[in-house]
Amino acid sequence: MNKVKCAVLGGSGYTAVELLKILLRHPHAEVVAVTSRQEAGKPVSAVHPVLTNRFDLPMENLDPAALQAKGVECVFGCLPHGTSMEVIPPLLDLGMRVIDLSADYRLADPVVYAEWYKETHHDTANLEHAVYGLPELFANAIRGAKLVANPGCYPQTGILGLAPLIRANLIEREGIIIDSKSGVSGAGRTPKLSTLFPECNESVSAYGIGTHRHTPEIEQALSIVGDGPVQVIFTPHLMPMDRGIFSTIYATPRLPLDEGRLVKIYKEYYRGKPFVRVRDTLPATKDTAHTNYLDLYVKLVRGRILILAAEDNLVRGASGVAVQNFNLMFGFDETTALE
Repeated sequence: MNKVKCAVLGGSGYTAVELLKILLRHPHAEVVAVTSRQEAGKPVSAVHPVLTNRFDLPMENLDPAALQAKGVECVFGCLPHGTSMEVIPPLLDLGMRVIDLSADYRLADPVVYAEWYKETHHDTANLEHAVYGLPELFANAIRGAKLVANPGCYPQTGILGLAPLIRANLIEREGIIIDSKSGVSGAGRTPKLSTLFPECNESVSAYGIGTHRHTPEIEQALSIVGDGPVQVIFTPHLMPMDRGIFSTIYATPRLPLDEGRLVKIYKEYYRGKPFVRVRDTLPATKDTAHTNYLDLYVKLVRGRILILAAEDNLVRGASGVAVQNFNLMFGFDETTALE
């Protein structure tokens, strides 16, 4: 079987190096181009020493025609929001399939995008056809998609943590609380004052209270699952660790439930979904580190439903689920290169 030729855009960041590590062990993928405006001309291994003697292809400036000449069939976009929507249309026009890891195609309504990201969406034509890339919920649409909007890291814990209850209409759809913590790598590789070691070490801080851009993404996906509006209060926190996300979710049941039934609902909902593990023991970020697993635990506490969710923000939260989407799009086993 011929390998699918792939390109990675924005190759200097954390998600790009995680993606490359996965694709290098993928039996059906071949990375033939890595682009970076800042690092063009340097070997990938010079920017990511972990890839020394494993992947030394030089980084290059993004040129759609050059990617086409290399036979690229699938493009992984690891670019910032706002940039992706400018560079992706020519790639789609040339027949390449795109998995975009930015936020540019996640929100279906360009008005909502403009409200939360404070800029106008410039590619509404392709936005209309983009598929939200959460395989556990939208696998059938992902298989035939030309453009997949890879989900955000935080939203996956909230969406998958709540989907079984929303789908069965077992909880109130307002007043849902998602309290999330993330490792520092979630802020990206570009230096910022708040992520300097003396600022974040031995400290926990909240940010984006009531304004975090992942809020409408969570609400949009859950509204699709539940066929009606869902409203959440989402509060992210920065934790002094390299990687990982842990979310504690609180929901109010609409009718009396016992814990045994709750656990059964979750296990049945995610049966056959290889990367969601419904746990009988409390999850922790170390249990999912460097893997594509998302662990869930559900419990009743004083009349409320409590859901705990843990994942690796760089793998399951970004690059791992991107490869999961790639596998679906090109007809490979969903777990290829991810277990």
